[in-house]
Amino acid sequence: MSPKISYTEAFHELQTIVNEMEAGEISVDQVAEKVKRAAMLIRICKEKLSSTESDVNQILKELEEDNN
Repeated sequence: MSPKISYTEAFHELQTIVNEMEAGEISVDQVAEKVKRAAMLIRICKEKLSSTESDVNQILKELEEDNN
């Protein structure tokens, strides 16, 4: 699994990288490194969103079963 970083931290770091790229603040020497880091951050965000979705669906399923 990816390093322990919260969704919010990953998302904010990803936004920073995107802003730096859009502003042209990243040198050609740093582009590959920043793109690799951005890809890792995107994976972290996707994993956390997927996990949260699964948890919410399980809770909703349990609530539905309790109502029956």
